[in-house]
Amino acid sequence: MYKLPMKKLKAKLLLAALILLPLEYAHCAITDIDQQVIIKSNRQASDIKNKIASYLDNVEITQGSLSIKADIVQVVSQENTENKIYVASGKPAIFKQLLDDGQPIILQANQIKYEPAKHTITISGNASVSQEGSLVSGNIIIYNILTEQLNAEKKTDSNERVTTILQPKLKDKKNP
Repeated sequence: MYKLPMKKLKAKLLLAALILLPLEYAHCAITDIDQQVIIKSNRQASDIKNKIASYLDNVEITQGSLSIKADIVQVVSQENTENKIYVASGKPAIFKQLLDDGQPIILQANQIKYEPAKHTITISGNASVSQEGSLVSGNIIIYNILTEQLNAEKKTDSNERVTTILQPKLKDKKNP
């Protein structure tokens, strides 16, 4: 009985923190999803039966302004659709994309799961999101490109908490 109210409280606190968060996440370049995907790596292996392609060592993926750099990337094709899921691992794996205003958003973690069909990026293990000098870090961060919603969580069995570092706006020297 006690856990349910605590979960609701945590959800409300997270929502309040996200509303107050001045990271100003703008729409990512939605047109990136319509661009070709280019994958470069030192090695490649495929499991054709299970529709899994593995790219190994020094992997770089680009699609428009979007880029992923990792040690290993597995691309899983979903059955009966053309949808793919990209799972990148590294120390860290890095996801970058230019927002509509030209500012980059950078997500990095031990693992990045990018699902273009769902417009979501889930990063886990030493996860962080940075934009315009501000930073959110936690164990798991889910970012929806389309709705611009971010959800950060700590490890369930850890004392570590989600950390947000907000940079002040620089004052214009002409107009202090």
